[in-house]
Amino acid sequence: MTALEGPVTPFGSVVGQPLAIEHLDAAANSPLHAYLFVGPRGAGKRAAAAAFAGEILARSGAGVTDPAAADRTRRLAVAEQHPDIFMFEPEGNQLRIGNPGDPSSEEVKTLIREASRSPVESAYKIVVCDRFHTAPDGAAAAMLKAVEEPPPTAVWILLAENVPPEHVALASRCGRIDFPPVSAGPIAEALMAEGVAADIAAELASAAGGNIDRARLLATDPQFLARRNAWRAVPDTLDGTGGKAAALVDEIRLLIDEAGEPLAEKQTAEVAAMAEREEQLGTRGSGRASMVARHKREVRLLRADELRLGLATLAAQYRDGIDTAPDAKARVAAIATIDAAADALHRNPNEKLLLQALFYELPTL
Repeated sequence: MTALEGPVTPFGSVVGQPLAIEHLDAAANSPLHAYLFVGPRGAGKRAAAAAFAGEILARSGAGVTDPAAADRTRRLAVAEQHPDIFMFEPEGNQLRIGNPGDPSSEEVKTLIREASRSPVESAYKIVVCDRFHTAPDGAAAAMLKAVEEPPPTAVWILLAENVPPEHVALASRCGRIDFPPVSAGPIAEALMAEGVAADIAAELASAAGGNIDRARLLATDPQFLARRNAWRAVPDTLDGTGGKAAALVDEIRLLIDEAGEPLAEKQTAEVAAMAEREEQLGTRGSGRASMVARHKREVRLLRADELRLGLATLAAQYRDGIDTAPDAKARVAAIATIDAAADALHRNPNEKLLLQALFYELPTL
């Protein structure tokens, strides 16, 4: 049975967020005009938004009296293919308010325009904006009135990793739902339900850092254990020379290059699945452009995720046994140096030089 067949369990696509689901399930019967989902990347905000939108539509209109229509609505919503759900993600590093002469940059206008449109086949038109925390002050201000006073058929769902000070006014007009990082237990359970062996699922759940999307990607990556072991071996392999540090960096970076292969396969499968859904369900919309933008961002984020995971693994090696180690002071200094390197990733440094400098400075265990 495929995802396009059989009944869909309400909120069944959301992992490890029972409190958020409880609030959304209660709200779906009589939704507010706007919601703000706040939580880190990979906490399930987007899946929850799609499921919540599906519930709003399924519990209104034809879905109230027609179970088959309600199920179709839920399936299309979870697949981000419903004509009355506009799923949007900024293409660049921030939500763009628009530049004269560049229509493609008018992302805020696109969102406002979609919210003003009447629903095609449902009681509501739902606009979901992912990564809303990237909106600059001007973009948030431009959206304030549209979010505060939308048409009676419109529902906004804004997804954000945090609420910057310039967003406080807009956030106060929304019903806020918090999404904490997903704990390792629910992630492992979800992976096992998807066919991953229990011991591997536990390892992946721990490595994912509360990010269910990251855990699922790692589950398709046969080289994950090799990369983890390579990072773990660094402290024992270092010899204090620049040559050894450079050689280890080259090895690590090659493994990270290979880590992109499962993501490429996943994205290819998503494109094929979208084409299949469009053919089977007779829908076509703006979802394809949004998917392309999301795929580009996923590629950019993958490498940063790999580096953060590797640095966390490296720090754990120095932390292991630190209480009784004779070189405890050196280990504490090493962990601080690793943490500083991890913080530097936000500034997009030269990856090779960053790692070479780090490895040269770290002590041997």
